[in-house]
Amino acid sequence: MRFFTSIALLILIVSGCKPETENLVKTQLNTEPEKEAIKSTLVAMWDAIEQGDVERYATYVHPDFTQFGETDSILSVGKETEVKGVAAWVKDSEGIHTEMDEPLVTVKGDVAWITYYWRDYGITNGEPFNSRGKSTRIFVKESGKWLCIHGHYTLL
Repeated sequence: MRFFTSIALLILIVSGCKPETENLVKTQLNTEPEKEAIKSTLVAMWDAIEQGDVERYATYVHPDFTQFGETDSILSVGKETEVKGVAAWVKDSEGIHTEMDEPLVTVKGDVAWITYYWRDYGITNGEPFNSRGKSTRIFVKESGKWLCIHGHYTLL
């Protein structure tokens, strides 16, 4: 009897094991839609800025948002601070446009981050600008929606 119990237990253990590569492929396939959602959310954030729609931009920003801006010497804290800053920039600017290069998205449950290079241009306070940089943004998924909770930007 003990022999049959041991065999049954062994069969149960082996049948429950899946090759690591199979689990990895399954995980990667399951996160592809989420990765695309992160990229789409970031592009939608930029589109809101380009359209001057600060209210729409704010819908993508988490209440606990923090940021290390391109030239900031201190951490910027809070959604309200972020939205006010974007509103002031949009008010004094025109023709803002941002492009993303080489995005790499990682999703771990309800947390994700994206690293990418950006190129942007426009006019602020009557002066043309054109910049390139690298960035990391962190997103959290709440109530089925990805929200940006942190941004870190470095000029190149």
